[in-house]
Amino acid sequence: MTGSITFENGSVLLSNGHVTDRLHVSDGFIVAALDGASDLTIDLEGGWLLPGFIDTQVNGGGGVLFNDEPSAEAIARMGAAHARFGTTAFLPTFISDTLDRVDLAMRATEQAITEGVPGVVGIHIEGPFLNPARKGTHDASRFVRLDAEAIRLLSSLTRGRTMVTIAPEMCTPDDIRALTAVGVIVSAGHTDADYATMRGAFAAGVSGVTHLFNAMSPLHHREPGVVGATLENQSAYAGLIVDGRHVAPAALRIALAARPRDRFMLVTDAMSTVGTDADHFDLQGKTIHIVDGVCVEENGTLAGSALDMATAVRNAVGMLGLSVAEASMMAASAPAAFLSLDDRGALRPGARADLAWLSADLAPLGTWIGGQLVAAG
Repeated sequence: MTGSITFENGSVLLSNGHVTDRLHVSDGFIVAALDGASDLTIDLEGGWLLPGFIDTQVNGGGGVLFNDEPSAEAIARMGAAHARFGTTAFLPTFISDTLDRVDLAMRATEQAITEGVPGVVGIHIEGPFLNPARKGTHDASRFVRLDAEAIRLLSSLTRGRTMVTIAPEMCTPDDIRALTAVGVIVSAGHTDADYATMRGAFAAGVSGVTHLFNAMSPLHHREPGVVGATLENQSAYAGLIVDGRHVAPAALRIALAARPRDRFMLVTDAMSTVGTDADHFDLQGKTIHIVDGVCVEENGTLAGSALDMATAVRNAVGMLGLSVAEASMMAASAPAAFLSLDDRGALRPGARADLAWLSADLAPLGTWIGGQLVAAG
């Protein structure tokens, strides 16, 4: 039990978009009111109290990369690093590798959830079912076709959510339907699909698009590609990396004008350096450098990011002109809906007390998961 907490003297963003100056928590859940005095009162100092951020794409953090160390201990280190920046739920993300190592990553995720590692709610398997033409920093020598054996593996997680990024042109609509039928969340990414193929993938059950604009066929006036099909689609969720480098802010503003904003999710695509002072790391035999806050290979190819969720929220406000409420929706309630995490993503009575405290200028100050303080600025 966590006792009772009252947060006051700040801007508390409620699920209906209204802002109040007080929030009550009891035994890890948000309540409408408390019986008697709180065990603890926290002065928000004029800052923001937002629903904890939910990141569907976390490759690493705290000096560890999930691909290098697919273990529950690594997941815990990643979660602790990202909790410093308001992230209260995340999918450790395993990029293209052999299916044996994908299996290790899935079993590590199950173990982490069983052990109660704070924040982990499943796994994101990004590849190896991708198109070499849009490989990005992925190792194309590890790419394989999505087949019955792979579908069985991807369907095997016993705890938490499984999100899989695939290139729709590298499989069939029946493959997509087979995954979604067993509860796997299928997202399109690292894909050179044409518009018609992408439309068919949506119809077959693809419900997400991994880092929109990056590593996919672009919008062209005679071939709208994956980007065009996504901007036309009004229901699929699209991840956005808002660091000013992966995608020009103007392109992101155009995307936001084309479809409902609650169908966009802020993601970090974070690598191991988040939460550290490191300026480089190794990725599957390549040295990746942090240059002006961006992860790049020697040849300049982007390789994930050094972004954290608090900075993504701040950039969404500063670069894209969104309100704090809109940025918070994209960082919390939209990914919660995408992952069907019904008790998270919004501040309302009955929801888990997963909370991000930011200053008035949106710098991270404190994070609570289930009413437990897990990070303080």
